[in-house]
Amino acid sequence: MTESKNFLDRPRPAAFLAALIIFSAISFSIETLPDLNSDIRYALQVFEWTTVTIFTAEYVYRIYAAKDKLKFIFSIYGLIDLLAIAPFFLSLAVDLRALRVVRLIRLLRLLKLARYVKALNRLASAFRKAKDELVVSIAILTIVMYLAAFGIYHFEHSAQPDKFSSIFDALWWSVATVTTVGYGDIYPITLGGRLFTFLVLIASLGLVAVPTGIFATALFSIRNTDNEKIGS
Repeated sequence: MTESKNFLDRPRPAAFLAALIIFSAISFSIETLPDLNSDIRYALQVFEWTTVTIFTAEYVYRIYAAKDKLKFIFSIYGLIDLLAIAPFFLSLAVDLRALRVVRLIRLLRLLKLARYVKALNRLASAFRKAKDELVVSIAILTIVMYLAAFGIYHFEHSAQPDKFSSIFDALWWSVATVTTVGYGDIYPITLGGRLFTFLVLIASLGLVAVPTGIFATALFSIRNTDNEKIGS
């Protein structure tokens, strides 16, 4: 039996598991409320036990149903399935002081949605298709951020030694500026720094748009291919 023909990947079981993942994330969020009474906390705990039991059974079944069991165990989906249940069992063994960190790992359970939502699979396929171009674009963007940090340090260090004390401080400004986020916590006050910032912003508008365009093109191509398969 191949995984693509797995019973759990049929529409109804897949929809049930996807809903369970979402409700599990909601349950985790509710658990963080400070004024929950003991009854609600117990109900959430029972829900977590039930969820982990179902996901554990799913994980064991997928190993059983996989044609190549080792390949599934060490695949992306196999590791995600393991991470979805591991925090619960780890919390039974680790020191309570580390329990909060272990509980946060439960949020990785949301990654399981990728198996059941076709749109997420298309996103993953688009990343794989355009990975070379994306890597080059991100590398160029990283170089530009470093050069921008070096430039703004040159213009602003003397005027604002407390805010631009090193290249590393300037990198924070560079990341916020090149990505056009612009937090505004540190900003240039010299004429040269402001003119330099203007040039960086103009260049950044195009640099940030390039990876977005590459990814959008790849996603559009994959979506058209899927539509053609459905139509045929």
